[in-house]
Amino acid sequence: MMMKPPRVGIVKLPLTTIIITLCVLVFMALLYAEKFSSFSSISIIKLKPFCPRKSTEPKSNDKRVKEDEVGKEVVNASWVDDRFEFDAEECNVANGKWVFNHSIKPLYSDISCPYIERQFSCVKNGRNDTDYMHWEWQPEDCNLPRFNPELALRKLQGKRLMFVGDSLQRNQWESFVCLVEWIIPQDQKSMERRNIHSVFKAMQYNATIEFYWAPYIVESNSDIDIIGDPKKRIIKVDAIMDRAKNWTAVDILVFNTYVWWMSSAKIKSLWGSFANGEEGYEELDNSIAYKLALKTWANWVDSTINPNKTKVFFTTMSPTHSRSEDWGNMEGVKCFNETKPVRKKNHWGTGSNKDIMNVVSRVMKKMKVPVSVINITQISEYRIDGHSSVYTETGGKLLTEEERANPQNADCIHWCLPGIPDTWNQILLAML
Repeated sequence: MMMKPPRVGIVKLPLTTIIITLCVLVFMALLYAEKFSSFSSISIIKLKPFCPRKSTEPKSNDKRVKEDEVGKEVVNASWVDDRFEFDAEECNVANGKWVFNHSIKPLYSDISCPYIERQFSCVKNGRNDTDYMHWEWQPEDCNLPRFNPELALRKLQGKRLMFVGDSLQRNQWESFVCLVEWIIPQDQKSMERRNIHSVFKAMQYNATIEFYWAPYIVESNSDIDIIGDPKKRIIKVDAIMDRAKNWTAVDILVFNTYVWWMSSAKIKSLWGSFANGEEGYEELDNSIAYKLALKTWANWVDSTINPNKTKVFFTTMSPTHSRSEDWGNMEGVKCFNETKPVRKKNHWGTGSNKDIMNVVSRVMKKMKVPVSVINITQISEYRIDGHSSVYTETGGKLLTEEERANPQNADCIHWCLPGIPDTWNQILLAML
């Protein structure tokens, strides 16, 4: 006789139990989906991957203005995606690479912008190669927005932006002015140049973009009447008020000082008054004198600046490229005839002083008022091709053809405009 398998009893659950169980499962599914969505969103924002920029800019809104041979693209500020906003604390701009992109066109030229000094007007002065204008800096861990002149002027509306420092800071100031001035109607802008304090006004925005000449930031006997011989210069490392009284009512301050400190290994440093002439000075190593001066500046910032009203930036040293052996060109002379950036990762030449960088870092850490550091040194170290070189002037006169043929006449300190300082200002605007 065949045995039938025992029936398995089916347990009938109450309807209320089934409904509660289904609700719990649905709730857990929704909660999981929400967490996953949130995680994905946070990951994207923090990683800030590079995306093809052309796909993020709608072609229908693309406006182009042709002036001379320069293609000028007006970027509508409404395209800015807040999710990809530049975060200076998360992004190490110094860590990245220069990528050649021939489709990139400068927003201006040294012909279209009337505010560029001959010292930086390389194309106008005879430079024929233009590849140096088409390199784009791409940080590895963030997206650096392109410079948007409309956005820049809106951020400056009703404000004063002042660059304070030496001729390299003037290099950056002229770059910033040229990046924005071309979208301002002619009758809504003006420029007033003076030896110490120059002012570009954007009347339409009630804004000024200014430059204040202070090569040491602190006072010296070579600020106004420049002394050519570095051995005769005396720096008052504890005095700043005679210059700083002109900086107090400014909304955005951008400071820089470096190259003048490197003119000699020893700096004649003075405390107190110039009344005794050269009596009482002490010769200090340039890094020690620099530290004393920077502390004087830091004390002024901490005691004077209201961070709720004024933003303070400090631009790190702009490297010089006067020794071609630094980048392996054993037969070269300075930066003469260089047409491409250095490709070696983390290249660092003798034109940048790490002791000075460390001084800046240590002084900034002890300050009460927050100072945003615009780290341009590493990104500029690669750009041996971007200097004025022999396409410049000396003693107020352009170099002759014969003088241009001599590599020793190459200016490997200052930069062509348009050029590398545009990227510095790209970083500055992103940090604003």
